[in-house]
Amino acid sequence: MTDPTEPEPTLSDQDLAVLDIARRQWAGPGARERAIRERLGISPTRYFQLLNALLDDPRALAHDPITINRLRRTRDARRDHR
Repeated sequence: MTDPTEPEPTLSDQDLAVLDIARRQWAGPGARERAIRERLGISPTRYFQLLNALLDDPRALAHDPITINRLRRTRDARRDHR
């Protein structure tokens, strides 16, 4: 059982980098994928898996509510469209 007086653990450096990439606008095709591979050293598929998990993480919402809420709306719209 966790102690409610202890602060929640912070986001990892990788989580922060994923959010930073998600926050940015990308100029051309492939720019985001290239940044994911160079900065994070992971595949774009893995990046999107991590990002999707962060969308449901209250720490990510507290850290960057604008980006998280924008991406949640996009995810929900895609889900509703299916």
